[in-house]
Amino acid sequence: MERIPELYVLCDTQKPPVRLQRLPSGPRDAPNFSATLSLPVPSQILVFSVGDWSGLSADGKAEVQLDVRGRDVVRIGTLTRESRCFLWERASGDGYNSGKSGDAEFTVSMVIHGLIKTSRPNQERKKRKRVKEEEEENICPNKGPVKVPQQKVKSGKEGAVTKVLARGNGTVSSGPTGRWGHALCPVDSQTVILIGGQGTRMQFCKDSMWKLNRENDTWFPVEALADGSTPEARTGHTAVFDPESQRIYVFGGSKNRKWFNDVHILDTAAWRWRSVEAQGKVPPLSYHTCSLFRGELFVFGGVFPRPHPEPDGCSDSLYIFDPQHEIWYQPIVLGDKPAARSGHSACLLDRELYVFGGWDTPVCYSDLYLLDLGLMEFSLVEVNGSSPTPRCWHSAAPLSSSSFLIHGGYDGNQALNDTHIFNTVTKTWTTLVHDSLPCSPRAGYSMLSLPGVKDDTDKYNPDELLIFGGGDNEGQFYSDTVRLQISDLRDY
Repeated sequence: MERIPELYVLCDTQKPPVRLQRLPSGPRDAPNFSATLSLPVPSQILVFSVGDWSGLSADGKAEVQLDVRGRDVVRIGTLTRESRCFLWERASGDGYNSGKSGDAEFTVSMVIHGLIKTSRPNQERKKRKRVKEEEEENICPNKGPVKVPQQKVKSGKEGAVTKVLARGNGTVSSGPTGRWGHALCPVDSQTVILIGGQGTRMQFCKDSMWKLNRENDTWFPVEALADGSTPEARTGHTAVFDPESQRIYVFGGSKNRKWFNDVHILDTAAWRWRSVEAQGKVPPLSYHTCSLFRGELFVFGGVFPRPHPEPDGCSDSLYIFDPQHEIWYQPIVLGDKPAARSGHSACLLDRELYVFGGWDTPVCYSDLYLLDLGLMEFSLVEVNGSSPTPRCWHSAAPLSSSSFLIHGGYDGNQALNDTHIFNTVTKTWTTLVHDSLPCSPRAGYSMLSLPGVKDDTDKYNPDELLIFGGGDNEGQFYSDTVRLQISDLRDY
């Protein structure tokens, strides 16, 4: 049985949507669907799908056309696995309402491309075996069958090492499955924790938490005990470590059409999760940024849900979470505030938070804003020279007290692989080309500056850059871990 989503058009908000019906076709023909509607052609048409897309390949799509008698057939949009609805607007003066006498109907039609053909029984058994093997890659090593022996985990102790990792040119080559939209945070100078993400076939990763030991370049799958619920699988969330309390704070994210505004705390001393019933109000947010400053979490931007069929919106608000009193509040922020956005980056240098890029469909940004956390005032940074191209779903990491680096991202059309360094003193961007940086275009990855030894002021200076995962927005997800010395980058 073919697994194809149901296809609908909505022309009038006072009437129910109309489902497109499948037209007769040969076994080798692409499936065609059509709905006949009454003139006049409305000023807007909402086209959407409901249901299972698993019968289509990763690049499967539904091309949508508008056919009015006496006029040329016009292509009005495309539905895909990632974009399952769109709103078409009629151009003024297009003459769609001036058909010939007796023309009382117009047609919206769709052609499905990328349908996976039904296999014969023997082929289907082989296919199921392949799918099962692929799915096992996303099974949590502590929850079910794996390819590596694994002992039961208690109180934060690691499971068996999946593989000894090769350092070589700075690329760690094993560990978590490929993913994007995950969160990565350092716990100490030798340990990094990975939480969540989404991977192959847009499945939410079941191997949801891993620990990287920097000393021997080894990934361990880990679990923790819990007082109540643990964080549900998600993407677009943030995870921030507070060295004073030895806690990781996980906030927000989304899972399909489910959105989160919950706070989960992982006590890394006891290795135990706790869910917070916070006071105050904060909306569900995904692809926001979260920065720790003076013991509080500063959350800016992000995407949030709106009632169907409105598109999701982006936030331009700043929310602060006080862990001591477990309360959310909104500060009074002065100055020139950035436009609403999600998928941006935020890099904290001392008390200055630099916000770069992001997007609010269909606009992708390349502007740079500075939030002075002492004055609580935003300002647009006047950059000397040119800036990186607009992008979202990239990351930023500090290189020193006066510079930070951004890499890759997505520009609205394709994933990127370029790298740029911003100097806060000269207010200039410099393009960086370095052999150890990932050459594959990627977005939705994580990048961290890892601390080295303490300096004379008892502070840890950035010592190493760590990059993990991401995707090319074309169905490819990465599981590589790249490490390189920051001292090699400061010379550029």
